Amino acid sequence: MSPAFIRSLLLTSTFSFASPLVLIGIVLALLSAIAQIPLMTAIAQVAAEKLLQFLAVFGSGDSFQGALVIGLTCGLVGALFDAYAFYRHQNLRDS
Repeated sequence: MSPAFIRSLLLTSTFSFASPLVLIGIVLALLSAIAQIPLMTAIAQVAAEKLLQFLAVFGSGDSFQGALVIGLTCGLVGALFDAYAFYRHQNLRDS
């Protein structure tokens, strides 16, 4: 295995892992900011609660663990996609 492939695989899996976690964090931060608006407090709190319940489904009742499971799954899928793209690139180049 070439160092370029390992580097690409590590970068892809790292970014694929971090992207959903950053997205979840941004959504929760926006909901927290929206909750500061007097008329939007209830809506933002309900939306944040629903998001945390959704994450808890994947984390056996813990929303943080659910976010990690989603991140790990996305990281694995990103790594598999990168490995497939590398394989296809090698085969097309050899043909």
